[in-house]
Amino acid sequence: MKERDKFLLMLGIFLVAFYIPLHNPRVQSAILEAFYMLQDYAQKHVLTCLVPAFFIAGAIGVFVSQSSVLKYFGPGANKFLSYSVASVSGSVLAVCSCTVLPLFAGIYMRGAGIGPAVTFLYAGPAINVLAIILTARVLGFDLGVARAVGAVAFSIIIGLLMHVFFLKEEREKEAAAINLPPPPEDRRSLGQYVVYFATMVLILIFATWSRPLQSVGFFNAVYQVHWYLAAFFLAVLAVILKIWFDKDEMLSWVDATWGFAKQIFPLLLGGVLVAGFLMGRPDADSGIIPAKYISTLVGGNSFGANLIASVVGAFMYFATLTEIPILQGLLGSGMGKGPALALLLAGPALSLPSMIVIRQIMGTKKAVVFILLVILLSTIAGMIFGTI
Repeated sequence: MKERDKFLLMLGIFLVAFYIPLHNPRVQSAILEAFYMLQDYAQKHVLTCLVPAFFIAGAIGVFVSQSSVLKYFGPGANKFLSYSVASVSGSVLAVCSCTVLPLFAGIYMRGAGIGPAVTFLYAGPAINVLAIILTARVLGFDLGVARAVGAVAFSIIIGLLMHVFFLKEEREKEAAAINLPPPPEDRRSLGQYVVYFATMVLILIFATWSRPLQSVGFFNAVYQVHWYLAAFFLAVLAVILKIWFDKDEMLSWVDATWGFAKQIFPLLLGGVLVAGFLMGRPDADSGIIPAKYISTLVGGNSFGANLIASVVGAFMYFATLTEIPILQGLLGSGMGKGPALALLLAGPALSLPSMIVIRQIMGTKKAVVFILLVILLSTIAGMIFGTI
């Protein structure tokens, strides 16, 4: 951090401490809500979501060669293959906007092009099969279909637009990749690495498996045994590490995991605190911004209503599936279906905590463009859907 940034941070903290009206009940409630949200995040997401994601990111950084990342996700990779793989691999994880960040950081820092990396970043939280099914059942079949089509299309469109906007940098990255030395010989086969990474991904999937809001056969059945499945694959991972990896390699893996954790985790916690203070938890109306103001602004299908829904969705933090009961309440209070879709497309893919980390990973300019693309496309999609 530059000295100027340190000074501005210190000045900002001082001004907040000096002027914040602590006697105001709404402010008191918002401060308490920020810590409630931080506790909720710590209890529900850190151990089951973030920790496995950090270990997967560390494994990518240590065991996945840069040439392999460039082959499938690099600027010069086959576009159809790279964007298809990025969108599918992201959607398989079905994680929230914060859990996907270590995985995004892992592939982006290994040389993935901005387009496929951003496609993966958006697809992970947005293309959630269970969330789409429940959206159709709870909020209406039309909204479920629109969410599915919009999320898949957006993941690829946003990735392609990011590639076009930063084409000069992408070409420079592609040219630099030509001079990379070939990867050293590896004593493990590709199949062994596939099993290793698949085991960690399955641990992440089953550890984060959410209770369905309604009884949805397969998903409910998996939920009943998800901890047993996570424990089974954790035992499988222990055997894999014992047989296929030596001590030095595991220490390197842990070091890389710690590197991602100390870079991302503090920013996420700070972002969760700020998000909690501003808007509160999704199921509470205790943030500094009252929920009634938001609900009155998202009725109808005007550009403003869709834009507000997109912006609010982008800045709020939604744990997986929590956006559905929230929207159910908002729709009952007069929210238009267009703004509802706009929130569904912007909300799960972004949050204030994730924005802070995305800026740290790929820089202010790219982060701002990505955030604006999500908000703008969500707004347009909401307006189109609202007029159909």
